This record gives sequence, structure tokens and C-alpha cells, in this order.
Amino acid sequence: MKLLIPQEMCPSDVRRALLSVYSSGRIPHALILEGSTGQTLTLAKWLAQAAVCRSEEERPCGHCPGCIKAQAGSHPDILTFGGGEASRSFHKEDIENLRRDAYICPNEAENRVFILENSQNLSAQAQNALLKILEEPPASVQFLLTCDRASSLLSTVRSRSQIYTLEETQQPQDDGLAEKMALAVCSPKESTLLYLTAPLVKDRLKLRAVLEHLLQICRDALILRCGGTEMISGCADTAQTLAQALTRTQLYQITQLVREMHSRTERNANTTLLATDLCAQLRQAAGH
Repeated sequence: MKLLIPQEMCPSDVRRALLSVYSSGRIPHALILEGSTGQTLTLAKWLAQAAVCRSEEERPCGHCPGCIKAQAGSHPDILTFGGGEASRSFHKEDIENLRRDAYICPNEAENRVFILENSQNLSAQAQNALLKILEEPPASVQFLLTCDRASSLLSTVRSRSQIYTLEETQQPQDDGLAEKMALAVCSPKESTLLYLTAPLVKDRLKLRAVLEHLLQICRDALILRCGGTEMISGCADTAQTLAQALTRTQLYQITQLVREMHSRTERNANTTLLATDLCAQLRQAAGH
């Protein structure tokens, strides 16, 4: 297929990559488009239109019956699922319906295209259900997943898809919260840690960034407690304070706990429950 993509629709490197893939005829059965909702959905709809276009030359031509129906949102071989903006609002039942539809032969086009909008909101159960069809997809089906961050999807889903980033994603700042939380673990006051985690309840990306840095600090403290010197967190004083205040066993348990909590952010766990659970378990591991 000779694909046509307007230059303004996506970054030049993504455009070149997509043009190369489509011209080779080895079109992936699943694409993840990462970036802002408007941009990723626009590109997904464009690629879906190209898939149902009847032109023998460049696709989408914009004039054939397939393109006209796609532009009107009425093509029977383009199906859109999702769209909700709340975390985990994309449920397993939606994917089960998609899986049933995927085995229906195309009505008019050569392929059926499934657009999964806001796929970062797929629950873990929904992603596992999707994985079953991504592993052995029907030959005439293509999946287009749009999301703000591909890392919010399970690694098994990402590994069976090609990922294209449409805009540079800015990493949230830690703002020193990881250091403050590390020190608060040693505080006798429970409220100190709860207060620090309060801003993270509604900001999953920042919570993930803080946990990443906290994990490094805890790792450094454990290294120091075991007699090592190599540190990676950039917070030597805080790591030293933890190493002096906690036992080797406590530091190991806390490090494992923070690693698990970070993993849960990748699986779209409820951030309010996650932050509350984090405070309780950190204090318990520290002997409070």
C-alpha cells in the first residue's frame, strides 16, 4: 500500500517510519499511537481510512466510497471502542465484544480496523483479554491503540505491537518529594507521610516519578547498610540517614515494597488506594 500522510499530522520521523512500513506491505496488526488524545486519534482515524480505501494508488484517496464512509464515521469495517477518560474505565466486557467482532469477515473492505481510544484506561483484565487476540489475530484485522503513555499498558501488550510516539512526553518533576518521603518513613508521626503523598493521589505520572526516585534512594541506603559505597540516587545524605535508622532487613523490605508499588502504577492501579497502601506498608516495614 502506498500510504499518504500529511506532513502536519505527525512528526517527520514517525511519518517516515509509517510510510516505510506500509510501502513494504508488512503492515503491523497492532499499532500503539502515543501522545495527546487529539493527535493520536486523528492519526488513527486516518490510518483506518487508508485501510478501507479502494484506491489502487495512494491511500486514503478521500473520494472513493470507502473513504467517504470513513470520513462520515459510518464505515461498517471501522469500529471504535473506549473513549472514557477515567482510569480503568475501559473494561474487560468491551474487549470481549471486540474479540467477537474481530472474527467477523469484513463487510466491504479488505480489512476490519478496531480503534481503541484512550487505551491507557484499559483495566488489567481488559488488557489480558486483548492479549489473547493480539497473540493470534485474524489476518484481516488491524488494531490501532491510542494512549497518552505506552508505558501504561502491560509489557506483553506493548511487545505485540509497534509503538509510535507522536509528541515528546515530558517527564514529571520529582520536586524533592521522594527525599521527603524517605525521611518521613523514619518519622514517628503517621501524618507526615500521609501529607506528603496527598498531592500524588490525582497525578499518576508524578506518583510514578516519585516512586522511581524513592526506589533509588532506598537502594542506595541498602547498599550503604551492607557496606557498599556506589550510589545512584543523588541523595547521599538521605540514603545515609535511612541506612543509620533502619536495619538491613527493613531496608530490603522497603525497597521491595516501593518496587511493587511502582509496578502497580504501570498496571493502572487506583492511585488513591495505592497512595494509602503505600503509607501504611512503608510504616509497617519501618517498624512503626
